[in-house]
Amino acid sequence: MKHAHHYRSPWRRGVYSLLFVAAIVTIGTFGMHEVEELSYLDAFYFISMIATAQGPSVAPVTVAGKLFAALMAYISVGSVVAALGFFFGPFFGQLWHLGVKWLEEETHLSKKHDSR
Repeated sequence: MKHAHHYRSPWRRGVYSLLFVAAIVTIGTFGMHEVEELSYLDAFYFISMIATAQGPSVAPVTVAGKLFAALMAYISVGSVVAALGFFFGPFFGQLWHLGVKWLEEETHLSKKHDSR
């Protein structure tokens, strides 16, 4: 009996995606708290704005804070995009497959109709 791969479960993919993003946001929150001496809430808000590609409302003050924020921008935006792809990828793959199948059927019907 063939078993489905453990990543096929949408719940499991969702949990892995959320854990991945949560880990990145947690690292960024603690990092901004330490480097820029922001409150945890302000640091969380700052990293959340970076991770969602909106950009923070204020710029970091220190050089270390600017470098850390730049690094977190690359890592966090990439992790959010990767998590979304990991979670929704199978759905979009199936949708793509159905679209190709429909297009092939329509092309076949069109050729059949034109040959009359």
